[in-house]
Amino acid sequence: MTENAIDKVVFTEPEVAVSKSVARRARLRDFQAQLMERMQAAKAGSHVRANQLGVLIGRTRYLIDLREAGEIVSSGNLTKVPLTKTWYLGLSNVRGSLTSVIDYSLFEGGEATNQDSSCRVLAFSNSLSFNSGLLVSKVLGLRNADEMQLIDDSEELAAQGGTAKPWVLNRFIDADGQIWSQLSLSLLVQDPEFLHIGL
Repeated sequence: MTENAIDKVVFTEPEVAVSKSVARRARLRDFQAQLMERMQAAKAGSHVRANQLGVLIGRTRYLIDLREAGEIVSSGNLTKVPLTKTWYLGLSNVRGSLTSVIDYSLFEGGEATNQDSSCRVLAFSNSLSFNSGLLVSKVLGLRNADEMQLIDDSEELAAQGGTAKPWVLNRFIDADGQIWSQLSLSLLVQDPEFLHIGL
């Protein structure tokens, strides 16, 4: 081969076939990385209260303070723990830490959360010093509570004979008419019933 011929040789990368599941996992990792970047940027900002993580648990939408939210991971394999309440789903390995996974819908007396491919575990922030996480039906992204209207339903709740849970701080309605409940994980982990998982 002459020197001129060597100059004209073009080296190409071999084509690699990527399976759909590998591509889906890569997209999920990218989404989670972008969401974590946005969450950290919002935590560093001055309007932390306004920027909250929106999640769907069962059929109810919740807003969770970014300071109380930790990692969001696939619900994956849960190891059942015998002689525990139905809402205690078991243990999951989140980045090398054993994390208790709770079905908050069942804990509140609602229906069990349907576990499918869109389910995630929202781990509690390390600042809460409580290795636990909530099974969420879907992560809805960051929401701004300041753009929603506060609902005062205390009279309606009293008329129905119910009492507000201390860990549900406020309820809001957004521009699309969707109701959101502001859930405080730091108050939830102080509830004796939440701490008592045994039968």
